[in-house]
Amino acid sequence: MQRHRFWLAALSLFTLLITACGAPASLPDEPYEAVEHKLYPAPQDAYVGDTMPFVTDDGTLELYYLYETDHNGQGYHPVYKYTTTDLCSYEDHGKVLDFGLMSDPDPAIGTGSVLQDQDGLYHLFYTGHNDAGNGGKGKECVMHATSTDRESWTKVPEDTFFAPEGYSTDDFRDPEVFWVEEDQCYWMLIAAREDSLGGVVAKYTSFDLKSWEFQGPIYAPREQYMLECPDLFRMGDTYYLTYSWDCVTYYAMSDSMNGPFEAPANNVLDGTGFVFYAAKTAELDGTRYLCGWIGRAGLTSDSGIYQWAGNMLNHELVQHEDGTLGVRAPQTFASVFTQEKPFQAVKRQGSVKVKDTTITLKGQGDTPAIADMGTRAPTMILECDVKIDEGGRAGFAFGGSETDETYTALCLDAGRGQLHYEGYQIADLAQMDPQVYTTFDFSSAETHHVTLVCENEIVVTYIDDTKALSTRINHSTGGAHICVFADGCGAEFGNVTMRLPEKG
Repeated sequence: MQRHRFWLAALSLFTLLITACGAPASLPDEPYEAVEHKLYPAPQDAYVGDTMPFVTDDGTLELYYLYETDHNGQGYHPVYKYTTTDLCSYEDHGKVLDFGLMSDPDPAIGTGSVLQDQDGLYHLFYTGHNDAGNGGKGKECVMHATSTDRESWTKVPEDTFFAPEGYSTDDFRDPEVFWVEEDQCYWMLIAAREDSLGGVVAKYTSFDLKSWEFQGPIYAPREQYMLECPDLFRMGDTYYLTYSWDCVTYYAMSDSMNGPFEAPANNVLDGTGFVFYAAKTAELDGTRYLCGWIGRAGLTSDSGIYQWAGNMLNHELVQHEDGTLGVRAPQTFASVFTQEKPFQAVKRQGSVKVKDTTITLKGQGDTPAIADMGTRAPTMILECDVKIDEGGRAGFAFGGSETDETYTALCLDAGRGQLHYEGYQIADLAQMDPQVYTTFDFSSAETHHVTLVCENEIVVTYIDDTKALSTRINHSTGGAHICVFADGCGAEFGNVTMRLPEKG
C-alpha cells in the first residue's frame, strides 16, 4: 500500500514538472461578440468607395464617398457622407448627391473634391461617367455642383467639360480643386491619360471656378496607365502628391508645388491589392491624415484577395527627417483604448520563455515556437517591440481556441522584407508566395515597434511609424486566440501591452 502511494505521488510530481517545463498549454477561451465598426465605418449592406475629405471651419472632418453596393443598376455611385471630429466615431449623413439619368453625363459618379470659395459658397467637383460616350465626347468628364450647407447640392451642368486634345476622352477623372494663394487662382488636378506619356496628373487653373484653362501635366512618371485620385499638400518645406493605381496608393515629393515631383525609392505606405486605395488627405487639428478605404473580402475568406470598396480607413501621416512619409495609427485612438488588459502568455508549442512582459521564442526545424496570449478581443490595440533573427519569419498567429486549433499567420517576414497575411498556416509560410503585402526593411534597426489595431475582422498593423498593412483576418474573430510565433528562427516580443475600450 505504501509503495502504491509512493508511485502515485511520484507520478503527480512528474506531471507537474512536465507542465512547468513547458508542455503545450493554452489560455482558456473567453466570450467573443462582434462590435459595431466605429473606427472603420461602412454603411449598412453597402460599402465605402473613394473618399473626398473636407475640413470645416469648426474642426469637423467631412468624408464624402462613393456609395457602392453588390447590386448596382444602370446608375451607381451616388455621393454619401460621414463626419467625425476625432476619427474614433463617425456620423452617417446618408446621400448628399445622386447620380444622373442615362441621358446625362453622370449616370455613374466618380471621385472629386469639396472646397469653399472666397465668398463662402461650397463647391463639389466630381467625375461624370457614361459608358454610352456622351455623343462622342468621351465617357468621362468633370462636373460641378454647389451648396450653401454641404447637405443639399445643386448641379451646374453648364460647367461640365471634357478632356483636351491629345488626351483620352474615356480616362479623365477625379478632380482635386483648391485655392493657391501664390497664384491668386484655383488649381484643379485631374487624373488623365496623355497619348504619348500614359497616365499623368493634369493641371487646370481658374479664377471663378467656372472657366478652366489647361496648363498641361504636373506629373508624368510614364509608369502607370492612370494616376487616380491625385492630391497635393504640403508638410513642412516639402510638397507631396498622392495618387493611386495597381490597387495601391503611391506618393511623390518635391520642393515646389509646381514640381518636378520625384517618387522616393519606397513610395507605398500600405499594402498591395486593394487593402488601402484611392487615398486623399486632410489636415485636422494640425495633423494630416491619409483617408482611403480597405477593400472588402474576395470570394473566399482570408484569401488575400480584396475587391473594390469596403470600409473607411484613415492613417495618420508622419514626416521623417529625410522628408519621406510614414504612417501610424491615429493618436486620437488613445482616447478610446483606455483600459489595459493584464498581460498573460503561455507556451503553446516549441521553445518559449515568458518573463515579465517579454516573450522569447525559438523556432527549430519544422516546429515553430508559439506563445498564446488569450482570446483576441473584438476591438483592441496591441503594442510591442520586436526583434527577429536576420532573415527570419515571426509575427502574430490567430487560432488555437477550443473550437479551432489551427493557426494562420500575420507574418513579419525579414527574409522577404515584407509584412503579409493571406490566411496561410504557419507551416506553409516557407512554401507560399505572399498575395498581399507591404515592403519593409527589417535591417534598418535591431528592434521594431509594432502596433496592431483590431476591430472585428479588420486588423491594421503599423511598424516604426513607417508602414502599415491593412488586412481582413476573419480567422482572428469568433473567439480565436492571438499568439506570437517564430518560424525557423529566434524572435523576441518585448513590452507587450493590450488596451481595450473602457467598459460601460
